[in-house]
Amino acid sequence: MSRLFDLTGKVAVALGGNSTLGSSIAEGLAEHGAKLAIVGRNRETSEEVAQKINANGGEAKAFQADVSDLATVENVATEIEAWTGGWDILLNAPGMNSTTPFLDLATEEWDKIMDVNLRGVVFATQIFAKKMMEQKRGGSIINISSVSSTTPLSKVFTYSASKAAMNSVTQFLAREFAPHDIRVNAIIPGFFPAEQNRKILSEERVQSIMNHTPMNRFGEPEELQGAAVYLASDKASGFVTGTFLRVDGGFGSMTI
Repeated sequence: MSRLFDLTGKVAVALGGNSTLGSSIAEGLAEHGAKLAIVGRNRETSEEVAQKINANGGEAKAFQADVSDLATVENVATEIEAWTGGWDILLNAPGMNSTTPFLDLATEEWDKIMDVNLRGVVFATQIFAKKMMEQKRGGSIINISSVSSTTPLSKVFTYSASKAAMNSVTQFLAREFAPHDIRVNAIIPGFFPAEQNRKILSEERVQSIMNHTPMNRFGEPEELQGAAVYLASDKASGFVTGTFLRVDGGFGSMTI
């Protein structure tokens, strides 16, 4: 059974691999044999993730790029190719959030969040997918969505809109890339104690979340690893594309 999830010989590029959730997923991919390129806006935190993976017997290297500045993504793709010769797995985990109420939202803030969560991810995927097609060995693209993509959450209007758009992008690209044997799926995490949502978790909001989460707790970042390894593995999910895998403690199944 373990061979189904063996990623030995695979190269994974983790955009946002220095984030709370992105780093945990990257570590999970590395533990199953993948070679990791950890890409983040902050070089120092990317180095920390890479060092942790290497200390645990994996192989990883840190790179710096900002998906809202596509010239840096082009550059980092060239750097990663020089290091590994190509890649098989692309993890799209960068993200930006804001609690600005809708009527107070300025175009500048909307653009900044969309530049990271949507525009940046879309065009970074374009850059990395072209190489995957040239390699002619298939691959897996994993987008990190959100429970707010299907049921918009209060206080995170722009974030919710960006993640809903990414769900559509995920399914469109699944159809676009299927002839190249490149699968595109998304993980829909529930509430995890990540930097993105920590600042809006008042006691009242925590209680509201728990009332809508049947498992009555937050998720742990490590609990996303299995979903990502499954979607990354050709043997385990070779016929899975255009789908959304919920890891949300039952949030998506709850009404009242």
